Amino acid sequence: MPNGCKPPQANATDPALDLVPFLDAVRTNCHISDARHAGDYTLCIYLLKMREYFRWEKAIPYGEPLPQAELADWLTQRESQWDALEARAFEPVPVDGTCYDPFDSAAINNAINSKGYIYSSGYGRNMKPVFFLGELEKQEQQGSYSLLVSGRELARDLAAPPAMSRDKTIFVRRESLRRMLWEKVEEWRWNKPDNAMKTALEYFDFDTDADNSLDALTDTTLDTVILHEIGEVKAGEILGPAWQDMLVTLGNCRAEIMSRAVRDHLADALSTLPGLVKQADPAALHFYMAHLSGMSKELFPQLVSAYEIWSVTGELREIEQLIDRAANHWQTLTENILAIFKREQTACQKALIREIESHTL
Repeated sequence: MPNGCKPPQANATDPALDLVPFLDAVRTNCHISDARHAGDYTLCIYLLKMREYFRWEKAIPYGEPLPQAELADWLTQRESQWDALEARAFEPVPVDGTCYDPFDSAAINNAINSKGYIYSSGYGRNMKPVFFLGELEKQEQQGSYSLLVSGRELARDLAAPPAMSRDKTIFVRRESLRRMLWEKVEEWRWNKPDNAMKTALEYFDFDTDADNSLDALTDTTLDTVILHEIGEVKAGEILGPAWQDMLVTLGNCRAEIMSRAVRDHLADALSTLPGLVKQADPAALHFYMAHLSGMSKELFPQLVSAYEIWSVTGELREIEQLIDRAANHWQTLTENILAIFKREQTACQKALIREIESHTL
């Protein structure tokens, strides 16, 4: 048993009591990760994320104003808590008297899925450790992929990605996805630009029925998220562990951001775009384009053009014809990126940027 592991007491037979030490360990690891990486954000982004985190932790409904005095006190207390935890090692996770490495998601899920819970851990942007515990909403096998979908979240950190994949297991967090979508809707409402988000929102009634519209939007987007994560698994099978080793070495830099965008395009060409074309759901396709980052659009202008043609004509042919070509293009580029990294190691950043910029599609 790893040092520091605190398993449940022998007389704790109630499943809720059995969960307490586990929940405490996961929440502590979330705080340790935040303590180490909160400085990665700009001040503006940090404050926005902390406001959202406070809303989640205090269960304040969307649209309800935040109590500013309470928020300020909470922020001071949380930062003080992080100061005390920053140097701590991540805690092992106890379940039913057995302690697990916090990054051993497969073993932990084997122990808790039957209890109605889902756990995930891994590395997000800037290689920030991400931990999560929620109530298991859905579990199924899709071919060689295991899909776990969570509902209510019990433990999370400042970064709350709606989905991630490890090996051949896909984790999707409905509550985080719903929250992210609400933020996207609110962001669009500030200036109401005439863009893909405007068109997508026309399929829902946010003006008079926001809650039900948000649920419907979440359901629509959930399918797209799953398609993308299946693509991530397929991309991982092609690229192997060397890709993750490269990202760890690169750290937070332009070459890392660009490389991630290239891999996202590979995953989408392998799964997301074919799935969206097959579904032929206009709201889903508009939202997919609305969520593409500026970097992603810059690297894939032909997709933007094909989308604009479809928006006007309703004809998917341009997107369909682009998919196979895109899959070959992005796979070749990811393989070239890995070759450059293998050859130049830590001195590869400029070469990677040149390679990516010269191979847009």
